[in-house]
Amino acid sequence: MKNIKGFGIGLIAAGIFCSQTALSGEAVVYEVAGQEYEGYFEPAMDSRGTVLIIHDWDGLTDYEVKRAEMLSALGYSVFAADLYGKGVRPTETKDKIARSGELYKDREKMRLLMRGALAAASDSGADIEDTVAVGYCFGGTAILELARAGEPLKGFASFHGGLTTPEGQTYADAQGPVMVYHGSADTAVSMTDFASLAEQLESQEIPHEMTTYSGAPHAFSVFGSARYQEKADLQSWASFTSFLDETLAQ
Repeated sequence: MKNIKGFGIGLIAAGIFCSQTALSGEAVVYEVAGQEYEGYFEPAMDSRGTVLIIHDWDGLTDYEVKRAEMLSALGYSVFAADLYGKGVRPTETKDKIARSGELYKDREKMRLLMRGALAAASDSGADIEDTVAVGYCFGGTAILELARAGEPLKGFASFHGGLTTPEGQTYADAQGPVMVYHGSADTAVSMTDFASLAEQLESQEIPHEMTTYSGAPHAFSVFGSARYQEKADLQSWASFTSFLDETLAQ
């Protein structure tokens, strides 16, 4: 599980725990292609729309659950997907590489699993016709795959995700605007990748907003980690929640 200790003061200062609309979340077991997966659904009363969360390379952990709680407190119903399988939450780096690498090599399966999560969200009571998808690191890469797949969502947001486009793919079928939050000190994803994506989105006339944060490393939004940068986290979160406010329930 990701360590999320030490994040409370900055988030309370940002005013994100003030809503009274949050309800209790629950684990949701669902099937995709005959395999069980375990997501997490955090509903909201009088929901303003739905947010689909795709996890980092260590699977669905307390980090995604906390983000779901934060979004539910703002009035959104949230479904955190599981792309690995029920009970599969790798802790060793080699296992994280193996699990995420399997899906990087099989993009059709990656798409199928995200669509399966959307179906599970719908079965749980979420309105998937009014949905924005967001992902972190591995999940940020997956979100861009979902955009290129032409999934009919209201928007796509990638936090410190991989930005390269697989050979033969384009954003021509993207159905919603793309938001990208990237640390300019990220040594895993280069500024060349960032610029290339901007050129692709512009040339294919896909609405987008791409922001870099000075000094922010890869995984800058992971609470309590050595890479966490509060300023970049709070600024990117404010931008993302503003995007949700402008995009959903319109």
